[in-house]
Amino acid sequence: MDPKKLIYLATVIEHGSLNRAAHRLGISQPALSTSMDRLEAALGMQLLDRGPRGVVPTGYGEILYCHARLIREEIELARRNLENARDGVSESLRVGVLPSLAGSIMPMALSRWHDTYPEGQLQIVESAQIDLLTGLLRRDFDLVIGYTEVFDMLDGLRQQVLFRDILCVIVRPGHPLFEQGRPNWDDLMRYPWVSPTSRRSHTVLDQIMATMHVGPPTQVTVCGSASLLKSVVGQTDHIAVLPLHAVRADLEAGRIAVLPFEDPVLHRNIAVFFREGYVMDQPRRDLVAVIKDCGATVARAAEEAAAAQDGVAEAE
Repeated sequence: MDPKKLIYLATVIEHGSLNRAAHRLGISQPALSTSMDRLEAALGMQLLDRGPRGVVPTGYGEILYCHARLIREEIELARRNLENARDGVSESLRVGVLPSLAGSIMPMALSRWHDTYPEGQLQIVESAQIDLLTGLLRRDFDLVIGYTEVFDMLDGLRQQVLFRDILCVIVRPGHPLFEQGRPNWDDLMRYPWVSPTSRRSHTVLDQIMATMHVGPPTQVTVCGSASLLKSVVGQTDHIAVLPLHAVRADLEAGRIAVLPFEDPVLHRNIAVFFREGYVMDQPRRDLVAVIKDCGATVARAAEEAAAAQDGVAEAE
């Protein structure tokens, strides 16, 4: 697929007319029509319906239009970034972070960083791992804080482990699984799950199924919000996994409970990801340092609290 033809396709669909699109693109209408004919021939699919009322996309054309628009936006973003670099326009520090880390570790880290850089400009975006790393490659972010178990997204990226995180299996208080003592993975897969990601795969649940060789749950609900995930778990029979530090307040309030379930697959490394060849200045290095320190502190405190709670439960 020729990127130029894809941009032409997007323009035709948006204007609903070959004539208007040709005028917008600065080419002749016959040349544009020929370009669309060649694109359709190359793909073996009809992309446009051309009628007396104008041009509209077919189902195939609508699918390709979404990607063509993104390609055009990427080209515009590249042009704008180059102009900003040429003109010396300063940019704020842009960090992508997992939702499971955003509510517990990042507020502490940002507070400490701002003590050193009170006028520092930060943009923090929480999203699923696959979307964060894709955004990092697109230069949407300077840094991404995520987990290291990524098997096909490291081309062009580097990672540096910051701290060790422990996931726990959370359910509502009184969930039927408590009646089974210590359940196994097959027991857990008999219930619906809610997964903390969005749009695509590459979730912790996918990793669990691949590592433990268990089948998929009866149902999977996907959401990109940790708070929504905890609400679904607290009010239904859904199961989820989140770090201990992300659910500590909810546990203390009795809104959710942790199953007596442990497995090495629930231990994960949290790392900072950055593009190959990317050079961090001092403010960025200091931000990574405080995230590392805060993450280790919060994770350790949550683990100690969980161990103490288990000790109380065994004594009872």
